[in-house]
Amino acid sequence: MFNLIRKDIVLQKKTLAVLFLGLCVYLTLDVSPIWVGIAFSIAIFMNAISIDEKSSIHMLLNSLPYTRKEIVSSKYIVVVLFTCMVAAAIFIANFIIHRELTIWKDILLMVAIVMTAASFMLPFCYKFKSNYLLNASIVAFGLYMLTVNFIVQNLNDQIREFIHMLLTLQNTSLYLIVAISIITLYGCSWLLSIRIYRNKVF
Repeated sequence: MFNLIRKDIVLQKKTLAVLFLGLCVYLTLDVSPIWVGIAFSIAIFMNAISIDEKSSIHMLLNSLPYTRKEIVSSKYIVVVLFTCMVAAAIFIANFIIHRELTIWKDILLMVAIVMTAASFMLPFCYKFKSNYLLNASIVAFGLYMLTVNFIVQNLNDQIREFIHMLLTLQNTSLYLIVAISIITLYGCSWLLSIRIYRNKVF
């Protein structure tokens, strides 16, 4: 399975270099590191999925001495690795550019949101294809814009207040509960993806 993980990293060497350069540019613009990290983490692992979606890659992977469980598991490990790489890049770049340390709660929130998003996106991609996810995202964004403009006009402010509340909480046990919940969700997503991919015909 190590070779499967290595394959995803090697195939994205150039993409990772470009994205990390772009990440540094965004950080110089004083954009929130949380949202930059979320966007770049999702972009990286979605690119890894889209590469594997080619039928020739699917057939090649299934002809190698790896079980379908190992193929799916490697992708879930890669998502965590890529997210940690982005978090580390943000931490280092933020220190170099702004001479300040990124708050650990910001990093944890970024990782939590990415893992939660991946928990829903990965099974969807194994069941269908990533281009369907793109279509669904466009529809969701359209609904969000309608909601913000016509139904709940202060929704953005409410989201910002909620995130600020999360970042200012001092309750360690609550952080632990949230962490366990996200890990459980990620584990359930992993099991669901294994089941979907095991029954898939190429």
